[in-house]
Amino acid sequence: MFKQSGVVPYRFQQGRLELLLITSSKRKRWGIPKGWIEPWMSAAESAAKEAREEAGVLGKVQLPAIGFYEHRKLGVPCRVEVFLMRVDTVLETWDEADRRQREWVSLAKAMKRVKQTELQQLLQRMHRLDERYTLMA
Repeated sequence: MFKQSGVVPYRFQQGRLELLLITSSKRKRWGIPKGWIEPWMSAAESAAKEAREEAGVLGKVQLPAIGFYEHRKLGVPCRVEVFLMRVDTVLETWDEADRRQREWVSLAKAMKRVKQTELQQLLQRMHRLDERYTLMA
């Protein structure tokens, strides 16, 4: 099984949790930034690189990973290790801006847009983050 890493970019706007979803480059399905892990990078470093290239966002990837999900890419099985990243900077231009859409959405909307069941289950874990933030605010 091939290894990939991905990131769930998030921020709080006016006290509300928002997640950044992006479309796939070809099929235009909603998902998260993810990609192959470069041999010289950790999974977390690779996830941050994908967030910059695919979604145009910068921030600190949080350890440990929140989990993983499996999918097929180019006909091969892949396991995606998924991290959270609180976004510090949203770039106006980025590497894949011409091939992807990005949109900040609520957790509920993100869970409806994402079609992969395992990724939806990982997003459910964001409820805990939202609840902790609300208690702190």
